[in-house]
Amino acid sequence: MFKIPNQEYTAEFNQLAVRRVRDGQGIGSVARELGLVEQTLRNWVKAAKKGKLNPLGGKAVTPKQMELSRVRAENARLRMENEILKKATAYFAKDAL
Repeated sequence: MFKIPNQEYTAEFNQLAVRRVRDGQGIGSVARELGLVEQTLRNWVKAAKKGKLNPLGGKAVTPKQMELSRVRAENARLRMENEILKKATAYFAKDAL
């Protein structure tokens, strides 16, 4: 099984995602559109309610780093899906015989 790498997002990205959820879009749809895990977005919404979304001491993440992190996560997800499809193909091939 593949581990999804840790991702880092800019403060603006976090705030944009939370704002979209507060404007009435569902957490699931926003997470899918932005390539996030739903639980991550839920955590951001909770932190925003408490006023702790972007702590002052947080390190800055460049857009290039954010894109690299997103691509790595997508790569890991696609590898995992590929493994699942291989196993399903093998299972159904045995079943067909």
